[in-house]
Amino acid sequence: MHTPAFSSEVYTRRRDVLKRNVASGIIILPGNNLSPMNYADNTYAFRQDSSFLYYFGLDVEGLVSIIDVDNDREILFGNNATVDDLVWTGPKPTVQELAHLVGVRDAQPLRALASFLQNATARKQTIHWLAPYRPDIAIALSEWLTLPLQAIQKDSSRVLVQAIMNQRIQKSDEEIAELEKAVDVSVDMHVAAIQSVRAGMFEYELVSCVEAVATAHYCRTAYPSIITTNGQTLHNHYYGNSLEEGRMVLCDSGAELPSGYCGDLTRTFPIGKRFTTKQKEVYQIVLNALLTAESLLKPGALFKDIHLTACRELTRGLQQLGLMKGDVEASVHAGAHALFFQCGLGHLIGLDVHDMENLGEDLIGYDDEVVRNPQFGIKSLRLGKRLKEGFTVTVEPGLYFIPELMEMWKQEKKLDAFINYNALDEYKSFGGIRIEDNCLVTASGSRILGKPLAKTIDEIEALRG
Repeated sequence: MHTPAFSSEVYTRRRDVLKRNVASGIIILPGNNLSPMNYADNTYAFRQDSSFLYYFGLDVEGLVSIIDVDNDREILFGNNATVDDLVWTGPKPTVQELAHLVGVRDAQPLRALASFLQNATARKQTIHWLAPYRPDIAIALSEWLTLPLQAIQKDSSRVLVQAIMNQRIQKSDEEIAELEKAVDVSVDMHVAAIQSVRAGMFEYELVSCVEAVATAHYCRTAYPSIITTNGQTLHNHYYGNSLEEGRMVLCDSGAELPSGYCGDLTRTFPIGKRFTTKQKEVYQIVLNALLTAESLLKPGALFKDIHLTACRELTRGLQQLGLMKGDVEASVHAGAHALFFQCGLGHLIGLDVHDMENLGEDLIGYDDEVVRNPQFGIKSLRLGKRLKEGFTVTVEPGLYFIPELMEMWKQEKKLDAFINYNALDEYKSFGGIRIEDNCLVTASGSRILGKPLAKTIDEIEALRG
């Protein structure tokens, strides 16, 4: 029997809040379907839609939910298992039984959904849906609503997006407890990596150590793990390199619980027992930026400002290394630091590792007060708005020495008033360092989610043994 993460009262309460915030009309929230890898019966691992999980809690494929706000009615549509299904998958709960688990009284076969929506349209009820991120859901919505595919994306409900975003963005106590569990497993994954690494291994062997820990806790990874000796590449999913003494490994990996809540941590550590002097110098710069940024997390603070403060910390450190020069404030304003820090400081985390970004990255991360800056580097900042109590965020500064980018800027003499291009050559094979924590914004400031994970140089080296 499928067991939702929370009680039926939790899901009923969430739907009641959504009904009040949407005020009128019909809300359709489709769950996800199985997605074939290469033929229909060989599918990717199933992952439920996060908004469906939030309001209906059922990690089961092929379901569609309706919330009829006008008539205070909720319906779960789906198909019961056939005899053929039973042969291959064993007994499954009926749609009615699933509905009961999450406080929904009405369950109907999936074939009844189209006529229900057509009747609602005939009654001139407003129908609210989210812009789909999966093609099969887009096609299904097009058929159910008798609308062209272009309209399914274009005419999705801004009212529904805003209502869901406002409700999900501040985490409840039960959600925070799930996030703590996810981060705890993620910590164990990273400890396994730090303690297991040795020269002569291949990256994929380290990946197996990390992901075995997730599996042992009945979790999966929240995203494809980034475990690489080429840490200068931000999202590197190639695992075929041999690990060499004197190099480092950047490990960015997190666990996803069966409930869907995620962890997202990064640590960078030496393949040998100790960091080299140069690695220590760069690592400490990144750590200082992390600690400074985390000290500024509190309700009312603009995350964009915290990002820029971290950029200034990185710039000061790079100036001490002789890689940058000039006025720090002017350097950051011009974007010179982006030669070494090309991405944003962090993002929201929750049921999605980048929480709710399917609703619209700018809608989630920005608002009328703070708009996205198109400048290279800061344009990749996913969260800029003011923080509130209950926000859960990643904080992940880094320094990335990308040879091709450094050479390109050098040839262009780009921002050469702030960059010592003649000093870059000895860092072209350095790689990259990122350190990432997951944080909860509290009433008075913030705290780290989950149990502690080594992050100072001494702590990392102690784990290396």
